[in-house]
Amino acid sequence: MADPLLRVENLVRRFGGIVATDHVSLEVARGELHAIIGPNGAGKTTLISQLTGQLLPHAGTIYLAGQDITRVPAWRRSALGLARSFQITSLLPDFTAIDNVALAAQAHDGHSFRFWGNARKESGLRATAFAALQRVGLVERANTLVSKLSHGEQRELELAVALATSPQVLLLDEPMAGLGITESSRMVKLLQELRREVTIVLVEHDMDAVFALADRISVLVYGRVIASGAPSEIRQNEEVKRAYLGEQHAVTRHG
Repeated sequence: MADPLLRVENLVRRFGGIVATDHVSLEVARGELHAIIGPNGAGKTTLISQLTGQLLPHAGTIYLAGQDITRVPAWRRSALGLARSFQITSLLPDFTAIDNVALAAQAHDGHSFRFWGNARKESGLRATAFAALQRVGLVERANTLVSKLSHGEQRELELAVALATSPQVLLLDEPMAGLGITESSRMVKLLQELRREVTIVLVEHDMDAVFALADRISVLVYGRVIASGAPSEIRQNEEVKRAYLGEQHAVTRHG
């Protein structure tokens, strides 16, 4: 079996007396869509923040493509191929869609934002941004201010921003949050297409989306991974049903 692209070993993060991640271990294979699910307060966002370097763990190790990145700063992890979309939209509302994506590409290339006035006209950055917008279906909205985009379009733009950094691993923190039925369906379809191109770690509460998309699922409860496996295994896991999915989730509805 090939070595995992992303590996986490015994990750611990505390906030005072609260253990947000309690010796979390998991592996994500190259080309996999690995979902992380669990109730609110389970430690999912804290885990993602440690993977990207926004938070440093108190113990444990994170490996990307075999390299120990546990103490590597966030900007360097981005350069190594980790990209994140946030639970709450983090776009620049007074910039256009293509400018937001080009800014991300510029930052990934290591350039200073103080040259942005000239850089926004730079053909290489524009081409990269245009390609990313094309991948998420927002080309026709390229010159629209972010503040004028719908919530669903902003979520898609966040993906374009992440894709502009040429990630090895795309970390998605609740991309379905706040989306309606139609927008959620569009996001699921988009992620089904993107999973062919990039490894994805997905934190999500929408169980229909999770079971439609995931190759493997890890269940986090009170900071601990209580189960990890294929969707069919997670559906049938009694501990998972008790702790999170609940008996009311008729697993047959997922196929």
